[in-house]
Order: sequence, then structure tokens, then C-alpha cells
Amino acid sequence: MTRYGMVIDLHKCVGCGACQIACKKENNVDTGMFWSHHLIEESGVFPHVRHEYTPTMCNHCADAECVRVCPTSAMHKDENGLTLHDASRCIGCKSCMMACPYSAVNFNRKDVPRSWDDDEAIIPGCTSTAKEQQGKTGLTVPYYNKDRAATYPGVREVGTVEKCTMCDHRVKVGLAPYCAEVCPAQARVFGDLDDPQSQASQLLARYESHVLKPEVGTHPAVHYVRGF
Repeated sequence: MTRYGMVIDLHKCVGCGACQIACKKENNVDTGMFWSHHLIEESGVFPHVRHEYTPTMCNHCADAECVRVCPTSAMHKDENGLTLHDASRCIGCKSCMMACPYSAVNFNRKDVPRSWDDDEAIIPGCTSTAKEQQGKTGLTVPYYNKDRAATYPGVREVGTVEKCTMCDHRVKVGLAPYCAEVCPAQARVFGDLDDPQSQASQLLARYESHVLKPEVGTHPAVHYVRGF
């Protein structure tokens, strides 16, 4: 059995947001939704202040609350330990959203982002409209990625939920999640947490790690080492 997970080295992370941009492009994530996000915490009194930036995503918990409460088993665990979602079985009840202690699940309220249907140019007579661009590319949303549609709907339907899948479509062909691949500081390491030879396991063996909200007992597969 494989137990995939992510180790994020906060000492290497510079808070550039490349992971969030890459995730949106790779997975066609709508405006206002975030599969890859972040927490920012500032403490202290000037000039003795501390700024902390923590990248976040679905934690792919071993004891996932979203899986436990889903009435149709749309939210489920796969053979590699990833928490995935079968959009065809989703009834849009939002039970998973309410159960997730990390607010990592999004709900689709519209089919196509209205901004991409806009027929008004930002600079009249100079720039093309979003609708014109859409017509020329033949795509209903920007950055449509056919590879994403290999294991999951390329564009999610209205009335269903969605979240980070750890780029399962890439993992199935031997690639790392896109957020890990594009990180300029190589702060994200993906791998089998049960394989002592994997880089992810070696990082956990080398450094003391922590997870978000350990008190809720979901046993996340996303671990953090060192400090921002």
C-alpha cells in the first residue's frame, strides 16, 4: 500500500504564491475558489513583530471527516491514501464542507465564470474583450487543461463541490503535484510517507514536524517542517 502525502518546508517557503497560481491553472479552479491557499499570522508589537506564512491545501486526512459524512460516498479515499471526490455522485448537500475542519472544500455556484463572458473591453478600441478571447480559443474557461479531465471533470458542474486532489491525474502517470513541481524554492516535497526511502519520509525523519489542527484527530497527510 502507498500513503501519499506532502511535506512543506516552511524555512524554504518565501510566500511567493506560485503554488496557488499553478494550482488554478492546472486544475481550472474558478475565481474566488482556492484549492491551494495560505494562512498569514502577524504577532507582536512594532518593532518586535513576527510574520508567518503557511501554505494550505486539502490535508488528505487518514480519518477524513468529509468522507465520513458524505451520504453518497462521493467523497472517498483511494488506494493511495488520497481523499478524492466523485463529482458524478455528488448531490451538492455540502455536508463535507461543514465537516471539514480546514475549510478546504469549495462549492460551485455557477457554471462558467461570468467575467469570461464579458463583452466589454478594459480599454475600448485597444484590448480585446474576454468574450472575444473565449471565441478565438474555443474554451469556456481560461487555462482549460485536458490532462485534468483524465481522472476528474475538467470543469466542475454547478451544484457540486470540489477541492484539491493532490493532482491525482499527474500522480497516476508518475509526476508530482503541480504545486510541488513549480515551487521555486523546492519547499514542497511529495511522496510515499510509508516509504522510508522517499524524500518526504526522510524530511520527516530529519526534522520535527507538525500538522494543522492536530486536536481534531483527522491525521493529515500534509506535514510542515521548520519555520517560515
